[in-house]
Amino acid sequence: MQNVNWTAFIIFVVLFAFITWLGFAAARWRQGDLDLLHEWGLGGRRFGTIVTWFLIGGDLYTAYTFVAVPALAFGAGAIAFFAVPYTIVAYPILFLAFPRLWYVCHRHNYITAADFVRGRFGNRWLALAVAVTGIVATMPYIALQLVGLQVVIGGLGISGEGYAGDLPLVIAFIILAAFTYSSGLRAPASIAVVKDILIYVTAFAAVVVVPIQLGGFEKIFAAVPASKLLLAAPGANTTGAYGTYATLALGSALALFLYPHSITGIFAASSGRAIRRNAALLPGYSFMLGLLALIGFFAIAAGVSELPEYAAGFKQFGNNFAVPALFLHSFPSWFVGIAFAAVGIGALVPAAIMSIAAANLYTRNIHREFINRQPTDRQEAQMAKWVSLIVKFGALVFILFLPSKFAIYLQLLGGIWIIQTLPSVLLGVYTRWFNDWALLIGWAAGITTGTAMFIAAKLAPTYALAVGTFTFPGYAALYAVIVNLGLTVVLTLLLTWLGAGSTDETAAAEYHASSPTA
Repeated sequence: MQNVNWTAFIIFVVLFAFITWLGFAAARWRQGDLDLLHEWGLGGRRFGTIVTWFLIGGDLYTAYTFVAVPALAFGAGAIAFFAVPYTIVAYPILFLAFPRLWYVCHRHNYITAADFVRGRFGNRWLALAVAVTGIVATMPYIALQLVGLQVVIGGLGISGEGYAGDLPLVIAFIILAAFTYSSGLRAPASIAVVKDILIYVTAFAAVVVVPIQLGGFEKIFAAVPASKLLLAAPGANTTGAYGTYATLALGSALALFLYPHSITGIFAASSGRAIRRNAALLPGYSFMLGLLALIGFFAIAAGVSELPEYAAGFKQFGNNFAVPALFLHSFPSWFVGIAFAAVGIGALVPAAIMSIAAANLYTRNIHREFINRQPTDRQEAQMAKWVSLIVKFGALVFILFLPSKFAIYLQLLGGIWIIQTLPSVLLGVYTRWFNDWALLIGWAAGITTGTAMFIAAKLAPTYALAVGTFTFPGYAALYAVIVNLGLTVVLTLLLTWLGAGSTDETAAAEYHASSPTA
C-alpha cells in the first residue's frame, strides 16, 4: 500500500464490517427454512413495499451505475442522460405487466421467468433458451460490480502488483460468497437498506457541495464543452444521435425487468400491490440517477483529469476514475470513506442478487429439467447455493485474469441478448397466441441478428441501420427484437395453420386475478 488515505480506508473497512455482520444476521430475519429454494432464493416471497423498494433499487442501481453513468457523461457528454428516461419508461411496464406475472408465478410456485415460460408454453427447450440467456447476460454484470469495487479500492490508495494488489478484491468476494450462501436473498435485501441510504447521502452531498466549491451551476456548465452539453444535430438522411438516444432509452427500458436479478427482486415481493406501489415509488431512483450523471459534468468542471495526483488512477481505470477523483478532490477524507463505502457496498448487493438469480435459473431450468428431475427440496436448495458460489468465482476469475473491457463488451452484448426473451416472458403475460417453436426460432434469430450487429459495429451496442439512402443509428437490441417478433408472428401463423400447438398449465383467469387489491 502506497499513499493510502487512512481515514477514508478505516471508515470504509468499518462500514464493510458492519454490512458483513448484517449479511450473516439476515439469515434470522423473517426466519424461514433456507433448505427450501423459495426461502433461500426469494426470501420466502415475504418482502413488503418498503423492503422491495430498497431491494429492487439496490438491485438496479449498482456500483457500476454509480461509476459508469458519470464516467459516460464525463467522456461522451449528453448521451449519458439516456439512462434517466429509460428508467422512467420502464416503471409503467413494471406497473402493468409484473403484478400479473407475480400472481401466476406465486400460484404455481414458479421461481424464475424460465419456469413461467415452461408452464405457459409447455416447451422445455424454450425455457432452456430463456434460462441460458439469463445466465449468460448476468455473468458479466456480476463482473462489472467487481470493476466498480476495484475503482474505489484504487481510489483509497490501495495498490500493488500481482496477488497483493488483488487481495482486497478477493477478500470482498469471500465476504460476498459467504453471506450469500448463508442467508440467501435476505442478505442483499437487508444490506440494500444501508447501501441505498449511503448512496442518497453521497449523491445529494455531491450536488450541493461541489457546485458551491466550483462557483455554481452556471460556471459548471460553462466549463463543459458545448459538444458534450447537447446531442449533435443529425445531418442529412440520418437520425444521428437523436435516434441513438431514443432507441437506447426505449430498448433499455424494455430489457430492464427481463434481467434475472430484476425478476428475482420482483418475485420476492409479498403481493402484486407491493409491486404496483414500487412502480410508483421507484422513480425516486431515477431522480438520483440524474444527479449521478451530473457528477460527470462536475468532474469536467473541476478539471480532475488534469491534476497530476490522479494521473495514475485515470491511467489504470480510464474515465471510470472520474467519480473517485472528484470526491477525493472535493471532500474531506472521512466523507470520502463513506462515499467509497457506498459504492463498494453497492457492488455487493447487486452481485449477490445476480448470483442468486443465476443459481435459481440453473437449478430449476437446467439441473432439475435435464439432470435430476426429482430432487428433494433440500437437494434443490443446496444445488442453488453451490451454483451461486461458482457464478461469483467465475466473475472474480474473469476480472482478475482478463482486461475489464471484456466484461464491459459482454455486458453490452448481454443487453442485446436479454431483450430477446421479451416475446416469451413479457408478451407471454398477456397472450398465449404465440407458438412455442416460433418463439424459440424467433429468439435464435434475434440473438444471431443482434450479435452480428454488435460485431459489425466493432463491439458497440449501437448499429447504423441503412434503409435505402437513409441511416438510422440506434440500439442493436431494439432492432434485433423487432426481427425476433416479426419472425415469431409469421411462424406462429404458419404453425397454427399446420395445427401445431402445446399445452398451457396456467389458466386465463389467473392473469386477471392480480387486481389492485391482490
